[in-house]
This record gives sequence, C-alpha cells and structure tokens, in this order.
Amino acid sequence: MMETAVQKTRLPIMGSEKQPKIDEALEAELRAFEEAERERLGIKAERKQWVDNMLNPEVKRSERENVTLLISGLTAAQDFLVEGALGGLGYKIKNIGCPDQEGLQVGKEFGNRGQCNPTYFTVGNLVNYLIKLRDEQGLTSEEVVKNYVFLTAGACGPCRFGMYVTEYRKALRDAGFDGFRVMLFQQTGGLSQATGDDVGIDMNPAFFVGIVKGIVCGDVLNALGYRIRPYEVVPGATNKALEEAKRIIYTALHDQTNVFVALYKCRKLFEAIEVDRLRVRAKASIIGEFWAMTTEGDGNYQLQKFLESEGAENDIQLTTAWLLYNVWEVRHDTQDRMELRGVDDGTYALKEHQGEFDVAKRIATMRLAETALKVGFQAFAQPIGLHDYHLPDMDLVAKVAEDYYSNDLRGGEGHMEVGKLIVNTVRAKAHITVSVKPFGCMPSSGVSDGVQSLITGKYPGTIFCAVETSGDGATNFYSRIQMYMFKARIAAEQELERVLAEQGVTIEEVRAFLDANPKYKSALYYPPHRVAGTAANLVYVVAPLIKKSAAERAIDKAKHAAEALKDAAVAAPGAIAEVYRKATDPETITKVREDALVLKDIVRGKAMERFRPLLEQLMGKAVFENNPEIRTTTYEPIAAE
Repeated sequence: MMETAVQKTRLPIMGSEKQPKIDEALEAELRAFEEAERERLGIKAERKQWVDNMLNPEVKRSERENVTLLISGLTAAQDFLVEGALGGLGYKIKNIGCPDQEGLQVGKEFGNRGQCNPTYFTVGNLVNYLIKLRDEQGLTSEEVVKNYVFLTAGACGPCRFGMYVTEYRKALRDAGFDGFRVMLFQQTGGLSQATGDDVGIDMNPAFFVGIVKGIVCGDVLNALGYRIRPYEVVPGATNKALEEAKRIIYTALHDQTNVFVALYKCRKLFEAIEVDRLRVRAKASIIGEFWAMTTEGDGNYQLQKFLESEGAENDIQLTTAWLLYNVWEVRHDTQDRMELRGVDDGTYALKEHQGEFDVAKRIATMRLAETALKVGFQAFAQPIGLHDYHLPDMDLVAKVAEDYYSNDLRGGEGHMEVGKLIVNTVRAKAHITVSVKPFGCMPSSGVSDGVQSLITGKYPGTIFCAVETSGDGATNFYSRIQMYMFKARIAAEQELERVLAEQGVTIEEVRAFLDANPKYKSALYYPPHRVAGTAANLVYVVAPLIKKSAAERAIDKAKHAAEALKDAAVAAPGAIAEVYRKATDPETITKVREDALVLKDIVRGKAMERFRPLLEQLMGKAVFENNPEIRTTTYEPIAAE
C-alpha cells in the first residue's frame, strides 16, 4: 500500500525534536549576510536612536555674522523686499525664490506620503536649495547646518499644513542635514527664539517694522501690477516696470532711506505704461487657502498668470488684509469673552488680574491697530499711484457670513471665504470668484465644496469656481477654470453693452474722448467702482463728459447739491436726535474713554510698549503653537488671551 504524503503547514519549532540539523558553516554564512545587509540598510540592532536636535532652534549673537537667514513663503515681491529690509538691519539674508516643480519632486522624495501642496513645495524648495549648496557649491553638510537658518511663514493647525515643522525635520534629516534650524512665523504663533543677551535675531521694533514695510510695499506693487497688466498695450511693459520698482524700493529699505520717496520714483515708471482700459476683462476675485492663493509659481499652476491669459483682471487678496483679519480675530474673541463670570482658560482666555476696563482698553487698542493698518497701507499706496483701493471691511465680511459659517471657527481663511463671495456677488465686486486650495485641504474644502454651494443657490447668477492643486493635475485644473471663465467673459461683455446703452454712448465715442483727454487714459487712473468691470466703470465716468457741456454738468452738480441739501434738512431732526443718543450712550462714552487712554499712552511715549505685543501677535510671538513641546518663551498677551 502506497504511503500518503502529508503537506507541511508550519515551520519546525526551535528546540523541537523534529528540527532539522543545519550545517554550522551555512548558519554562520547566513548570520554574516544578515549583518552585512543590516549595515548596508542602516538598521543595525545596536545603532543609536535618532534624536531630534531641532526642537529648540536659536541663533546666538556670536553666530550672527556667519549665519545666513534663508527666507521664502510669501509672494516674489514680498520675499525680495523683506530681504532688503532685514539686510539693512545687518543680517545676512537670502531669498531662495518661489517653489517650483523641482522643489515639489524633492519634497515628495524626502517627505511623508499624503502631504498637501504647501508642505511638499516649501519643504522641497528648502531641501533642494541646501542640496545645491552641498553638491554644487562644495559646502559640507555640517557647514550648511551651522551657517544657514530658514525663516518662513507657517500656518494654522487644523490640517496637514499645520505639521510643517515636523515635515521639515524629517526631510532635512533624510537629506543629510540633521539639526538644520527652521523658524516659522505662524498664523497664530510666531518665531521660536531664545531670550537674553545672546540673542542673534533681535525681536525689536526695527525688526518687525522692517518686515511689515517689506510686506506692505510688496502688497502695493502686486495690487498695482495686477490692476495694470491686463490692459497694457505693449506686452511685458508692466513686468518690466515692476522689476525696476522692486529694485528701487529694495535699495531704499536696505539703505534705510525714505521709502515714500522711493515709491514716488516708482510712480513715474507705471505712468509711462500705455494702457487700453476699454478692453473687456472679467474681474476675477481669487480667494481660498492662504498659501495656494498667494504663491505665484508652480504651487498653484501659476493661477494668476493663467487667468490673465484667459481674459481676466485679477483681484488678489493682500497679506495686509490677512493682518487685518488677525486683528479682527483678537477683537472679536475679546468682546465675546469679556463678560464671562469666571476665568476662561481658552486660547484667548481672560486673566484674573485683568479688570473689565483693562480688557476694554485692549479692544480699543485693536480698533486703533486696525485703523493704523488701513491708514498705513494708504500711506504706501498713494505715492506710487495705487488710488481708490479699499481693503476689506472685516466687520462687514463677518456679518454677511455669520448666517452660513460661524465667526468663531478658525483655520485657513475662516469665515472670510464665505463672506467675500457674498460681497463679490451682492456688491458686484467681481464677475467670477475663484477659490483655490491644495488637494484635500480640510478648512477650505469644507467651505468651498459645502457652504459655498448654498451661497450660489441663494444668489442666482453667482459664478463660483472651486479648484484644487495637487502638483500634477494642471490639465484638469486649467480645463475647469476655462469653463467658468467663458461664462465670466460673457457676463463682462454683456455688462459693458448694458452700460453703454444706459449712458447713451458708443464705444467709439468713449475711445475718442479718451484720446483727447489723456488724464482718463493714464495707467494710474482707475475709475470708481459701480459695477464689476473696469471698462464699464470707465464708461460711467466719461459718458456724462461726452454727452453734456461744462455748463450742463455744472447745472447738474448744482441740482444734485440742492437735492442733497434738501434731503439733509429733512433728515436733520432725526440725525441730530441719533447723534445725541449715541453721544449720551454709556457704551459710546466708555469707548471714547478707552480710546483716550490708548492715545494718552501714545502721547506719553508708550506707543511701542502698547503696540509691540500686537506686532508680536501678527508677526510672531516666539512660539510654535502647533508644537507645545518647544514653547520656550513667554510673552505678555495682547488681548483676552
């Protein structure tokens, strides 16, 4: 009878009687092979565990002359001008440029899987620059770690972008730069830095003011460039003027000369650009995740440039507006919590030693800071010729958004994305609103893919395009925008035709008038807002000048003045009563007293004592908010914090 073979279902157990005898030489050879493989792969059992040396990054004063600060993270103009401002303070500083596709590939090589675009691009941009220092310029890894520090913008923390610093650590370690120092300006945190006499980066007013100057000057240049470029007659004239203007302002910031004089010099560069503002351009408002809508390179597939090629005039979101949002956040949260019966230990908690009036003084400081930001922006905008540019009203944006998205939610742009879409639609600020965000961005995706669908349903005619970036999906990205831009261009053309018919003029008559009146044809002239399109707004301005004589226009003005005076007289009793009511209102009296105390501190020379905490809140408080283990510095809070 044939014996049946039994299939083995498990390996022999060590020490069992059935264990086969293995040749000792073969066993030794296997052990040697295993050890060699462990050595080759770097997984030797006795190796030391890696220790993160970047938890407490700092630059000492003794290092300052040898350490170069690398910066990136804002627009190209802002990074360039901040380099000039900090270079003028004695720092060795280098702008490493806008992240590109090469940086993306390096970021994916050394970063974790599943990260979002801002992380891959910015981390990869830094690592790629350091690799070139080592491999092309001949520096050793130790020299790079010792003599370079990265300073960039961070973010809030509800998404993967908030894990910035962890990704930097991993990528730098794996690329051979273990211990490299990274310092981030957080959206609600700040710059990690040591304290005492051995500080290499002085967190003094000059440091923050220099950064703010660079940012605001960059905002002004960007806003003016996007306003002029779609209408330039000679292609490339605007970019040429922008490059020259950046060099002029850079020199002023670096040499610490009068920046307003530099801005006025730049004005002449833009005045020389020939424009044709009767071209029909769809006004495109770009909103969404902060980094994706701000960067001007491959990180958002060069969105701004592509929109212009599709016939758009871009309405970009300025960094100054983001600073206004930060001020609004502090004021809003303080007002919400100032009447709590107990102590609130939240992020913006009220402290026991703060009396009711002390908290009110802080609210007054926020109001004054908001006014200072707006006035300061206009002080930079007017000399260069950026006229009739209005920063967003944060209270209005919050009010129109609160029924759809809570003002108390934080992360990304918060409620601003919802509020801006409503304002763009109701007040005819734009023909199309484009919301751009990284693939899978939680704060912005929840808004644009969820809440905004309700807004577009409630406001018929709204053209809203939500797009995502992943670094390798440009074709789908462009295709989606082209579909919506087709609608926007049709809307802009219909708007211009309607205004021409309403005003009783033809496009030829308007063009002839502009040729005869160069003032209205200047690159720096921008018609006041009535509708979304610039061409239609220009028709509203010049049509009365075409159809009526000077005498007729004077009579019309007199009639309008008389009607206004009559209306004022009718409304006077009620207006006077309202003024009296507000003047005697206890809340108004309290606010006046608060403002007076703040102004008194400023007059007494305590301006920086009051506003330094604000600058630290806006530009950095020496804390990685998303990494509490490295919280090394304590600052006096500026609000109910």
